[in-house]
Amino acid sequence: MNLAATLRGTTYRFRDLKQVLAKANEEKSGDRLAGLAAESVSERIAAKRVLAEVTLAELHENPVVPAEADAVTRLILGDLQGPIYESVKSWTVARLREHVLRDTTDGAELLRLSRGLTSEMIAACAKLMTNLDLICAARKIRVVVHATNTVGLTGRLSVRLQPNHPSDSIDGILASMREGLSYGVGDAVIGVNPVTDNPEKTAAILNATGDFMRQWRIPTQNCCLAHVTTQMKALEAGAQLGLMFQSIAGTEKALRSFGVTLPLLDEAHDMTLKLGQAQGPNVMYFETGQGSALSADAHEGADQMTLEARNYGLARHYQPFLVNTVVGFIGPEYLYDARQITRAGLEDHFMGKFHGISMGCDACYTNHADADQNDLENLEVLLSAAGCNFFMGLPMGDDVMLNYQSTSFHDDATLRQLFAYRPAPEFEGWLEEMGIMRDGKLTARAGDPSLFG
Repeated sequence: MNLAATLRGTTYRFRDLKQVLAKANEEKSGDRLAGLAAESVSERIAAKRVLAEVTLAELHENPVVPAEADAVTRLILGDLQGPIYESVKSWTVARLREHVLRDTTDGAELLRLSRGLTSEMIAACAKLMTNLDLICAARKIRVVVHATNTVGLTGRLSVRLQPNHPSDSIDGILASMREGLSYGVGDAVIGVNPVTDNPEKTAAILNATGDFMRQWRIPTQNCCLAHVTTQMKALEAGAQLGLMFQSIAGTEKALRSFGVTLPLLDEAHDMTLKLGQAQGPNVMYFETGQGSALSADAHEGADQMTLEARNYGLARHYQPFLVNTVVGFIGPEYLYDARQITRAGLEDHFMGKFHGISMGCDACYTNHADADQNDLENLEVLLSAAGCNFFMGLPMGDDVMLNYQSTSFHDDATLRQLFAYRPAPEFEGWLEEMGIMRDGKLTARAGDPSLFG
């Protein structure tokens, strides 16, 4: 395996494939913080040249965290469909990229192929792609899932209604919920980030949102984004839970720092299928984000984009209803500015879709990042063009509990109008019954929360 390349008389040598993957990554402040980034543009190009000639078999044999030391690696390798992998293992990463981008390669073929690819292979492919490549490739892939309703169909764009409140006030949560629903938001999930992580408060939020959904016959699912063990206790006590949530990471060490193991996720998945409110079969909701493993000092010397791909390798084991990258939330220590946030959002969306999961994005930024509202809207438009399954929906795009900026109810409505996208079909039918939408467009009644009494 040749791990050196010469550019303009200078030879760049790399220690191993893990270093090649890191140095080939587009510039990220997190990789630089970890001491993994390329020292120059020339070194980055050299690493990309080396990576282009690496075979998929070499990536299979050299995961960034060894299988004997990491349960996530073992899960990803164990889920691989052997015959598909055997048919392509001699391909180089460059050949994989060309196959992905070829006009004659459709989304169904990419989903079939992905079952034979490890997360490192998918990450390597993305590292050789431009932003436009990432958009074009992701747009081919449709991942359709069902819980209470159906997300991911062609021509559809769903939204997570995020009615957070800084004191977990049920009245405040329901007020935001009414407003969001009046704008046609909430078909992906009505998902609340709680301030207090305990079973009683989690159950109260789930039951309040669940009662409202039942009262108004809303065909969607709810979720309270507490720790998975907290949700399990609430569910055992009879709480009305639609989707089971957990943040995940790309190494076993990082997962453990979150208080999570794979057997625990197995138990949560099985419990939700048995006790949850959603019909399924897709009942899990995962959130991710580049830099999460590094922030826990659990990145095992691997770059943040490759570890993000491994998040999706882990997620696909559970056939989730929703996965989203909270791309700008973790802060400028990991993604410094709008350029880095935009690149990461497009990478994550493509890698998630290529793994065969229902991929969305929290197109967002924190107030200490070098980004603004225009940058956020640019990313929303790019991801909409790429066929993103869902975005977030917040009052005025301002999360008053988490203190960051994300997609507003107005943004979501505008994106649907701009691209002629519609909500999930079951949810659209309900919106028409309520007089909020007609023929895929919002009516004059939209934006009036008093509709819900």
